[in-house]
Amino acid sequence: MSRVGKVPIPVPKEVKTQIQKATLTVEGKKGKLSLEIPPALTIESKEGQIAVTRRDDEKLSKSLHGTFRALIRNMIIGVSEGFKKELEIVGVGYKTQMKGNTLVMNIGFSHPVEVPVPKDLKVSTPKPTRILVEGTDKQRVGELAAQIRRNYPPEPYKGKGIRYAGEEIKKKLGKALAK
Repeated sequence: MSRVGKVPIPVPKEVKTQIQKATLTVEGKKGKLSLEIPPALTIESKEGQIAVTRRDDEKLSKSLHGTFRALIRNMIIGVSEGFKKELEIVGVGYKTQMKGNTLVMNIGFSHPVEVPVPKDLKVSTPKPTRILVEGTDKQRVGELAAQIRRNYPPEPYKGKGIRYAGEEIKKKLGKALAK
């Protein structure tokens, strides 16, 4: 039995869950998410908890058990609290701003870099060197943050670039100091 999969998921009172055939729908104050459940798993909702069980002990069923339990837990957290990733830009003259539904970054290139923001996510720039990505779907928030970071990942010599807040970049010595 999966150690992660066998633990029941607590459902807060403000979150509504609905199971129809092979689809789980979760609705809360931040939004609504749904997930298709594979036929190898069954989901039961009782007493403010959701339990994920597998029908057999095949390899596919075992691999999906803990994964789908984690996905359901992330959905419940997403619709009740939401997820956020914070990025910071390091470099002289580097800045960012929102123009409509597009994030515009001046990060040392000859042109500004524009990243379109999906409708289900919220991106804000509290400071010119900070980017905050928020949303209900953990995977979509992380993917957009990674897409923004991919435009100019931090380089190891001067530390310039876009990094996650709190991320430490291990700096290398330059050519002159490496001897």
